[in-house]
Amino acid sequence: MLDPAFGDPLLREVIGQAAARDWPALRQSLRGAADQVEQTTLVTAAAEVGGVEEWVPQAIAADAGDPLPLLLSGARQVMWAWEARSGARARNVTRDQWDVFLERLSLAEEQLLEVAEREPTWLAPWYFLQMSARGASLDKDVTRYRFEAALRRAPGHPASHRQRLQQVCEKWGGSHAEMHAFARASMLAAAPGSPLGELVARAHLERWLDLGGGAQGRAYMSGPNVMAELQEAAQRSVFHPGYRAERTWRGVHNTFAMAFSLSGQHHLARPLFEALDGTVTQTPWAYLGGDPAQSFRTHRARCAA
Repeated sequence: MLDPAFGDPLLREVIGQAAARDWPALRQSLRGAADQVEQTTLVTAAAEVGGVEEWVPQAIAADAGDPLPLLLSGARQVMWAWEARSGARARNVTRDQWDVFLERLSLAEEQLLEVAEREPTWLAPWYFLQMSARGASLDKDVTRYRFEAALRRAPGHPASHRQRLQQVCEKWGGSHAEMHAFARASMLAAAPGSPLGELVARAHLERWLDLGGGAQGRAYMSGPNVMAELQEAAQRSVFHPGYRAERTWRGVHNTFAMAFSLSGQHHLARPLFEALDGTVTQTPWAYLGGDPAQSFRTHRARCAA
């Protein structure tokens, strides 16, 4: 099934608290995070819940000295902005969508920058500021600064690397060469067993998507160089005996499972599907169009045959 909690009990609890508008319980969960990376993961999960924007202003007003509701509000405005824009190519986004998108991003920037100033050691505002910068098409120096600011607070932060990968994609003003170079350099700079090997698989899926799938996409994914790079990335991450799984590890497994399935390496996708035990994540299966859960099941059956 499609699971926004990545099969993780704590993330599921946080999502439930946000959906129930139980700010006292949610605040306790956010305050109880083990470190800045976990806090950022929890805020991300809560911020993706629809309706948070309706009640979080009251939480801010009730305790102006607490930066947590302001952080959650800024994060929600980012997510809400992207919901308004949709996942369509820029040429297919309407003027009204752009207006709402930019209005919400503007509020997000204001709130997140205030949190960053009040809590200079926090990772979360810099993580979300990467997303708002990409949407607002801010200068490349700004986007790089925000990525580096996040890494200064949490070196090797996988989610920030994923945001940076999107930033250097061709569709966001980068190039395929820059995207692949960033993915590979990040993987090689990390210790063996780091989840950053996933960046290589994500980059190849982005290239496959840009080719429009079909015969061109199949030929690309099954090319010997791509297949070898996917194998190397998996051996340095999900297949490495020292793999350091994060709370959202099932997202990494889903990425590699789809990449291996599309490249025809079913024997390598199979153990990943088995480990997932039916847990489906929106990314990357939404790239195939239609129902992500159905796409997952189709590829899982194909790899099990």
